Amino acid sequence: MSKNEYTPEIMAPAGDQSSYLAAVAAGADVVYLGLKHFSARMQAKNFSISDLSALASLGREHGTKTYVAMNTLVKPDDAQSAGRLIHRLAATVKPEALIVQDLAMLQLARQAGFKGELHLSTLANVTHPSGLATAKELGANRVVLPREMNLDEIREMAKACPKGLDLEVFVHGALCHCVSGRCYWSSYMGGKSGLRGRCVQPCRRLYKQGKDHDPKRLFSCMDLSLDVLTKPLLDIPQVSSWKIEGRKKGPHYVYYTVKAYKTLRDNPKDAQAKKMAESLLEQALGRPTSHSVFLPQRPFTPIRPLEETSSGQLIGQIKKDGKSFYFSTREELLPGDLIRVGYEDQPGHRTLSIRRRIPKRGRFDIPFKKNLKGPAPRSGYKVFLVDRREKELSKLIKGLEKELEKFEKPAPKESNFEPKMPKGTGRRSKQRSVHMQVNRTLPKGRIQGSPALWLERSSLQGVSRQTIPRAIWWLPPVIWPGEDAKYRRLIKDAQRNGAATFVLNSPWQIEYFKDRKAELIAGPFCNIANHLALAALKGLGFSSAIISPELPAEDVYALAKKPIIPLGIVVKGLWPFGISRILADEVKEETPIKSPMHEVAWVRKHGQNYWIYPGWEMDLTSEIKHLEGAGIKTFVYLHEPWPRTVPRPRRTSTFNWKLKLL
Repeated sequence: MSKNEYTPEIMAPAGDQSSYLAAVAAGADVVYLGLKHFSARMQAKNFSISDLSALASLGREHGTKTYVAMNTLVKPDDAQSAGRLIHRLAATVKPEALIVQDLAMLQLARQAGFKGELHLSTLANVTHPSGLATAKELGANRVVLPREMNLDEIREMAKACPKGLDLEVFVHGALCHCVSGRCYWSSYMGGKSGLRGRCVQPCRRLYKQGKDHDPKRLFSCMDLSLDVLTKPLLDIPQVSSWKIEGRKKGPHYVYYTVKAYKTLRDNPKDAQAKKMAESLLEQALGRPTSHSVFLPQRPFTPIRPLEETSSGQLIGQIKKDGKSFYFSTREELLPGDLIRVGYEDQPGHRTLSIRRRIPKRGRFDIPFKKNLKGPAPRSGYKVFLVDRREKELSKLIKGLEKELEKFEKPAPKESNFEPKMPKGTGRRSKQRSVHMQVNRTLPKGRIQGSPALWLERSSLQGVSRQTIPRAIWWLPPVIWPGEDAKYRRLIKDAQRNGAATFVLNSPWQIEYFKDRKAELIAGPFCNIANHLALAALKGLGFSSAIISPELPAEDVYALAKKPIIPLGIVVKGLWPFGISRILADEVKEETPIKSPMHEVAWVRKHGQNYWIYPGWEMDLTSEIKHLEGAGIKTFVYLHEPWPRTVPRPRRTSTFNWKLKLL
């Protein structure tokens, strides 16, 4: 296919220099990567500004652009350091785009003099067509669509795409079980937030349900691979980028996936090219793959608890010979290859580099000295080849390393950039405190505090005409393209019957109210955590905000010091681990699911989504007096009917209140 103005770019991931150079060698149009801070993949090695400056210059010489991901939640004290980092990037690296999640980053980038494009990460959770107009209004040039969308939904988003905004679609790589921007699992279990790039991947772990004594990976997804299904995307001009996930992967994976998708993009009608691309992807050493939900007529749940879903190619199984551990390899191993012994949640798990050639069916002894490198591996552990160092690719990378030497690395230079922070009122709102009781259906009897209901047809029809005007109506955290018209109708019907106050659980939902008069509150799923984001909400028309429940005490009090708009907080109830669009057949709803540490979770479906709940509530009610004293005005209680089969716990959680959010 000859290139035209609608040819999508192939966008490659890079977590280190070798992967960046592999992407350039493969002919990637773009490399996206993260820095040492403010990246949603903090486990990757990532880049310093000095190193990145030379790489970006090399990339430009080869026709490869550089996008920098600064797609994390911004805490109250992060604005200055984030702004200074962007200021240094703009002056030294000059990346063609920044990928951001937080509303604050849109403002900081322009304040710091960044002239490139601003792309909203999939973590920003722009999931419905109406929201694209608000994204454009706030300064975004591109929206990265969620991986959970099918082809028809991508087309719907494209039709609604305003001029000057384009879309990016994932075509390959790891899938999260929960919807991006709607996963709190890792954070709830100990302060390592996925929204801040610290996810410990609890969805990849072993779980048991019911009478099954054998734990299974009930939430661990296969990888996404659209491979030959990418052809229809070429007919959607608003889709300007095909994104390959994998910033923690090595150069081998990057090189082969980029080559494969370039082949598919440039030769969509060539059957031989398709076979070649499929062959390249088979060599990429990812997890087992699926098309996931991409085909609307043939959706596939990408979870197979009884099958292998680990990253890399299975090449053997650990055996014990006396005091030695070894395996017989099913594939030839070359010097520089990386192998992983066991899964990441198994004791004795490790990644090893091969130092000498080992022939197929040859023996490899696992180096292990007791008490020096942690616990030993165990018999039966599986061994995976996770990265290769074949001669041809190594030669290409070494050639580019030589070219890289001619580009000077600038000396580290501090920035004196000071962000223009919004001016708070400096005084506390005189409005009285509101205790908001949020229900699926209004309970019988007296309600303590202000009644609130999730906005659904059943809840509108299930209450009296007198209740509708005094109730506070909550929109869901995720609205999919096919639900856009539904919620427009529900809002219209609610307002026709007197509804006046709505809680929006995504900033992009404000588009529903552009021609409607209502009091609008930003809900807790908006993930608001800093003053600049609050100012952006105020500019959009929000009257108040319920801040992110992930925040620890120090950050909540820092936000309350200089209020931009009145603040609220969730103080009690079942806060979900995460919200998903998929569920394995083996997982039964409303039934206890137990981790190896005997922690309990359970699942309930609401609309198109599955909500995964912990088996215990969060409870900050003991902090209410202190919060009132700090000026917090709204206290939210989330009421969810307790499943009959899930035992009532003795414990509660303070979430991250007493921790430091990483």
